[in-house]
Amino acid sequence: MACSGCSTGRGDGTPAGCKSNGACGIGGCNKLNIFDWLANMSLPNGQKQFDIVEVRFKNSRKEFYRNTSGTELFQGDVVAVEGSPGHDIGTVSLSGELVKLQMKKLNVQYDSPEVKALYRKAKTTDIEKWQSTINREVETMYKARVIATGLGLEMKLSDVEFQGDGSKATFFYTAPDRVDFRELIKKLAEEFRVRIEMRQIGQRQESARIGGVGSCGRELCCSTWLRDFRTVNTSAARYQQLALNPQKLAGQCGKLKCCLNYELDSYLDALKEFPQTDKAIETKNGIAFFQKMDIFKRVMWFSYRDNPGVFIPVNVARVKELYEMNAKGITPDELVVQSTLPQKVKEPDYENVVGQDSLTRFDKSKGRSGGNQNRRKGGSNKPRPQGPNPNTNTGPKPERDANAPKKENNGPKRENNNPNKEGGPKPPNRNRNNRNRNNRPPNGRPPQTPPPPPQQ
Repeated sequence: MACSGCSTGRGDGTPAGCKSNGACGIGGCNKLNIFDWLANMSLPNGQKQFDIVEVRFKNSRKEFYRNTSGTELFQGDVVAVEGSPGHDIGTVSLSGELVKLQMKKLNVQYDSPEVKALYRKAKTTDIEKWQSTINREVETMYKARVIATGLGLEMKLSDVEFQGDGSKATFFYTAPDRVDFRELIKKLAEEFRVRIEMRQIGQRQESARIGGVGSCGRELCCSTWLRDFRTVNTSAARYQQLALNPQKLAGQCGKLKCCLNYELDSYLDALKEFPQTDKAIETKNGIAFFQKMDIFKRVMWFSYRDNPGVFIPVNVARVKELYEMNAKGITPDELVVQSTLPQKVKEPDYENVVGQDSLTRFDKSKGRSGGNQNRRKGGSNKPRPQGPNPNTNTGPKPERDANAPKKENNGPKRENNNPNKEGGPKPPNRNRNNRNRNNRPPNGRPPQTPPPPPQQ
C-alpha cells in the first residue's frame, strides 16, 4: 500500500490511524486514494503501457510525471522525480490506463509542461534522506509560527512540506487578506538554511490537507475523494427544508458543508410539482395559510388563522384543486375531504411475539407448600381460631400437699424402646420416601391404639 507518504504514517510505510497496517481493501488511511481495477488485466498484444504515472506526495498533493526510462512501476513504489530545483521523492499512486481518465478529469493535456520527468526508483540513500527531512517538518512549523507571530503577521501556518532532497521547504498558510511576508522569508531562510516557498491556500484546502472526521462519523470528503470545491449557498439548505443553524451547517473548515450540494438536484426536481406557498386558501371555516411541507411524501401542512397551532396535512393534488377553486371564485367547505386524508399505516407490533404469555409459566416453585407441612404435623389446612382456648385452665394452680401419699402406678410396664440400651428393639425406618402413603387415613392423622384395661 502507499502508506509511506501519508502524514498519518509517513516513515515506516504503515499507517498510524487504522490497525490493519495498510492491508485493508480501501487503502488504509490514504488521502485521495484510488482503486486500480485494471491492475490485474493485461494489455492487448502490441500495445505499450501508458508512460505517465500519478505520484502522491505529502497529504493530498498529487502530480503527473512522465516515465521516459520505461521502468516498470506499480502502485506503492517510491520514486525520484524532477523537482524545482533538485529532485523530489514521492509514491506512485496510479499507473496504467486509468491515468488517462484522471488527466482528462483534471483537464491536464498529454504534452503539458506541468508533466515533468520521472528519474528512477528511489535508492536506499534517497529514502533515508527523505525520512530525515520528514522528521524536521513538525519542529520547523512550530518555529515558523513563532517567527510569524513576532513579526505581527495575520496569517496561520497550517502545514510544512520539505522536498525529498531537503533543498526546499514549502509553507502552506491561510490568511483573510493579502500578507507581505518578504521579511518573514528572510528570517526563515536564515533559520533553516533552505529555499523558502510560501503558498496561500483556502480554508477548504486546509481541511483537505489536514484531514479529520465529520459530524456524520466518516472521514472528510475533501480529504478522501473530493477534489473540486464548488460554491455552497444557504439557498441549498432552504430548498431542503433545513434549519439555518450555522453550527450544524458549517464543516470543520468553517464554511458551509459540501454535502449540501449532493442531493440538491433531487430536491429541485421534486419541488417542481409543488404549487406556490405564498398564497392563502379561502374556505368556509376560515382562511388557511401554509406552514411546512414534506417534499418526498408530497404533503403540505396548513393551519387556520383562528387556530394556528393545529396543522392540517393536505396532499399536493388537493392543494392545486383548492387553488383552482379559489381562482374561479368557489369557496370550499373544508381543506380536506375525509377520503383524501392520509391513511395511517398500522405498524407491526413486535413487542410480544409469544402472545402475552408469561415466560416463567413452566418454572416450578422452589418452596414447599404449607398444606404438606400441616399434614406431616398431623394438622389440617384450616386456620387456627384466634383467642384463648376454652378447654385450657388459665386460673391459678392449686398448691400440692407435701404429706399426701404418692400415687403408685400399678399398670403394666412398657417395653424398652430405647435403641441405645441393650436388648431394645430396632427403630423403624423413618425415611419419608419409604412410607406407604396410601395406607394413611383420609384425615391425615395416625391411628390411635386404645389404652390397656386396668388389672383386677
